[in-house]
Amino acid sequence: MIFKGFWLSFFDFAVKIIKFKNMNRFIWIFLPCIVCIIGCAKTTKPKQSIKTNPVKEIIVEGLKHPWSMAFISEKDVVVSEKDGNLLRVYFDTSEKKIIKGFPRDLTDSIRAIWRGDNSGIFDVLLDPDFKNNHHLYVSYAAKQKNKGSTTKVIRGTLINDSLTSIKTLLEAGPYTKEYFHYGGGMTFGADQKLYITVGERLFKEIDEPETPIAQDLTDRRGKIYRINTDGSIPHDNPVLGENMVKGIYASGIRAAQGITLHPETGKLWFSEHGTMQGDEINILKAGANYGWPLITTGGYRSKEFKPKIPEDVDFTDPIWYWKHTVAPTGLVFCTSHEFPAWKNDLLVSGLSRGSLWRFRIENDTIKSAEELFVDDRVRARKVLQSPAGKLYLLTDEVNGKIIRIKNEPNF
Repeated sequence: MIFKGFWLSFFDFAVKIIKFKNMNRFIWIFLPCIVCIIGCAKTTKPKQSIKTNPVKEIIVEGLKHPWSMAFISEKDVVVSEKDGNLLRVYFDTSEKKIIKGFPRDLTDSIRAIWRGDNSGIFDVLLDPDFKNNHHLYVSYAAKQKNKGSTTKVIRGTLINDSLTSIKTLLEAGPYTKEYFHYGGGMTFGADQKLYITVGERLFKEIDEPETPIAQDLTDRRGKIYRINTDGSIPHDNPVLGENMVKGIYASGIRAAQGITLHPETGKLWFSEHGTMQGDEINILKAGANYGWPLITTGGYRSKEFKPKIPEDVDFTDPIWYWKHTVAPTGLVFCTSHEFPAWKNDLLVSGLSRGSLWRFRIENDTIKSAEELFVDDRVRARKVLQSPAGKLYLLTDEVNGKIIRIKNEPNF
């Protein structure tokens, strides 16, 4: 545009000279040249927007119900298998190495006790300073002889394919023989604190004690925790009661598995499993009570369960809930350069129906929802993004897969 403006100015100047000098010969010789130059002057073309056409590419398969994945690099990852091991997986060769030294109290999900057994290895997370300290965080179902199992979180040092210097950070007892709803989601907040979801562990609501588990601040189950990386309790955690379990950040949780950090606001968002519908997306707030099992956006398995709702308790409503069962699991905010139209959209994977959802958000409000890959459904445990912005999906299958979600626009 600058180039074109220059020649327009030059044209006006030349015409003035022509009129002043009455130079007819100049007009007939040079005026066509000037017009041609103006017409051929380079103009700025509008940028063509990148269209969105997500497609799937299988990167690795042969995994036993993969639950989570942490990126050591773009080609070197740590994968947790719900029905298997903690693995180091290399994308270039598809090689899988079992990480040695995992605690022996792991409860394997062999589905022999109950076909819906939720036990196994859950989330895996690298320390923000992993390059220097090699710290790895893992949540899993731990067992005690004759007592049952519970959710446990450890920190270890990863040296090649071995986990050493293991320290227990959270043990969400009591140990029970209920093999459900462990939770196990983890993430680091903008404050560099470790946030952990723990489920309430019951299958039927009728088995709730007089004070429901998720509402009892002296019970470790059914809560979200905020701790330091060494397991100590931050001094600025909320105080919710005189005898409360240390580290509790929020209560009223049923079976939250996914939790993630918004890249701009620094707020934490988490998914929550309902029973008969009632699946939710929530924003984590200090001291919040999310209501389970006193209130729900769905129904109850136990039709005879009719909880008494205290008048002096404030509940935090979900940001979103589905009217059908989705079983939402891992979630992530998309900042991928491959999908500019999805910038800061929330992606949520689901076990039921094999769904993957995209939510457009404005000011903590979900404005629109889109279900992706409706003609290519797969039971999905987690959607996540690599440090370089590549999107991946973990499938919850006997032949579990790591799937890359790529953008292949059809122009």
